[in-house]
Amino acid sequence: MPELPEVETTKNSLLPLIEQKVLSVQVHQASLRWPIPADIQKLIGQKLIQLTRRSKYIVAQFEQDSMLWHLGMSGSFRLCDSDTELRKHDHLIIQFEDVQLRYHDPRRFGCILWLDPHSQSKLIDTLGPEPLTELFNADYLFDKFKKKNVAVKVALMDNHMVVGVGNIYATESLFNLGIHPAQPASSLSFKHIEKLVLEVKRILKQAIDLGGSTLRDYTNAAGENGYFQQTLLAYGRAGEMCVNCETTLENLKLGQRASVFCPQCQPLKNVKIVNKTPSTENKA
Repeated sequence: MPELPEVETTKNSLLPLIEQKVLSVQVHQASLRWPIPADIQKLIGQKLIQLTRRSKYIVAQFEQDSMLWHLGMSGSFRLCDSDTELRKHDHLIIQFEDVQLRYHDPRRFGCILWLDPHSQSKLIDTLGPEPLTELFNADYLFDKFKKKNVAVKVALMDNHMVVGVGNIYATESLFNLGIHPAQPASSLSFKHIEKLVLEVKRILKQAIDLGGSTLRDYTNAAGENGYFQQTLLAYGRAGEMCVNCETTLENLKLGQRASVFCPQCQPLKNVKIVNKTPSTENKA
């Protein structure tokens, strides 16, 4: 499933569409996670003004309307010429002045929706802070984690806590810090959380710089693969040797997701909650 770095990379690859007018819209399959709006034809004649990202949603701001685009588990956008052969799962085609935008989604868990008060309140307003902003800091996360007895990896992947830290990047961050993925979130000290915030930011920035991760068929809108997967130390490596200690990496399921870890480098600790002291208040 495309995670934050892949969505950010996809959004950036769509920037050539800015200031281009929509000439036509074709819907070949409307049944995605939610149906493609029946009135999507009203995009015709509107220029695309801005593209931004919120969590794993791409927000497309047109002259009169805004849309939420989500890649789901297998979705992707592609920029191509109008005479390029259609693929089986090309569900939506938007013809701009210079190029055609196609949405491809074999599993159809993505969405193409209007951004209106209903979708805003249901899908956007409940989201946590963006991990690459100053709102995601150690003070914030410590306050949230101290109330959470769930596994730290589950808490880190909760979009109400912080958006976009998916399975790949949570696994790598915890491995690099030696934190067991099942460690209760409430047991982490403020110092641990300081390091975790910094590592999540570092991993996500590195992944964006490398164009995201292509584990199956992910490509950006220009058809380019990501290369972050070449740096993976834990994710997808269960049964292989740890790069640090040569212990066999193990796998467990947390929140229905595979969680690879090193039992030697990431021991599950019985750690008591360490409250912040006044001297650490300003270290976030």
